[in-house]
Amino acid sequence: MKKVFIATLAVLFSFIGYAQQKADNNKNQFVDIAGTVGNQQGSVAASYVYNWKFGFGKKKNWEVGIGARLTSSFGTKLEYTTAGPAKFTRTSTTPFLIVFAGQRPENWDTLTVQRTFVNALNITANFGYNFTSKWSGGFNIDLIGASFGRKSPAVFVSNGITTSEPSAKPTAFNILLTGDHDRGSLNSEFFVKYKLNDKWAVRGVYQFLFTEHTTPHIEQLLPDGTSINRFRNKSNNFGIGVSYQL
Repeated sequence: MKKVFIATLAVLFSFIGYAQQKADNNKNQFVDIAGTVGNQQGSVAASYVYNWKFGFGKKKNWEVGIGARLTSSFGTKLEYTTAGPAKFTRTSTTPFLIVFAGQRPENWDTLTVQRTFVNALNITANFGYNFTSKWSGGFNIDLIGASFGRKSPAVFVSNGITTSEPSAKPTAFNILLTGDHDRGSLNSEFFVKYKLNDKWAVRGVYQFLFTEHTTPHIEQLLPDGTSINRFRNKSNNFGIGVSYQL
């Protein structure tokens, strides 16, 4: 976990240093903080974004870029379900198309984590479109990184049998592989943004957030004999963000 965390920080700071040296009119560089709330949970996320502008003719309405985000999520008595392998949790495992596949809850076990606090530091991909000089919209998603946070007691239920897990902990490594192929804690947002002036802007945010816990003392046995000790919570949250142009 420490190696992944240090490597993520190294990539982040290297990228920021490079981006600051390449300032020109074809970029959009900003920092942002956003807060969201959902069912028995919430999150706060701080991010840095460097986007390149492009388009057709003189207009450069499109933006695509990279950045980094630290998402801190918290909640009480959140229910986590089996985090793959995807062949047991979805009816289709084709990458990307898996997000539209049916679910297989008959293979799920549940882990209720009493008090969650997960910090996920990830590299992000960012996409945007400027409708006018004031209004824009976009999408961003975590790609790879590391998580750390609080250990918490949890209740594990498998085939109607309840077992106590004394110290469920956030899964250390995060990577986007699409759908139930994913691993770890990953944040993604759809947003609409309004520019207040040359420096400040506000965003309305719809967030799809994965958080994942690993159980060191208990495991689920899957139909092929595979054992798994990772469990995932998927939440749909809403919130607001504030951005500052660099």
